[in-house]
Amino acid sequence: MTREPALTTPDGRYLVVRGRLWRCSDPGLDPEHRQELVERLMTARRDKRTAMAADDAAAREDARARVDQAKHELGERGPVWWDDGAPDLTRHLARNTDYADWYATTTQG
Repeated sequence: MTREPALTTPDGRYLVVRGRLWRCSDPGLDPEHRQELVERLMTARRDKRTAMAADDAAAREDARARVDQAKHELGERGPVWWDDGAPDLTRHLARNTDYADWYATTTQG
């Protein structure tokens, strides 16, 4: 099974997943620091899955908090990392945003 590369908006702000925009990590992060944050995020996600399978609410909430913290530090949540005043369109359908014309030209649109 081959995976298609992720579709990213031309300005690099969003990934498009099933037509919906999801904020990308801050490209200004130091690559080593970014990798450390991604590793923390993935560990927290695995811990959350394990906690859910064990029906351990306390461990699940701890893992969820660590996921949220890593996503904030990556720039995927919280204040936007760009400074041109453009709004955060996370979770919006691409076809309902200023990206609509671009998205229509992609294989997914």
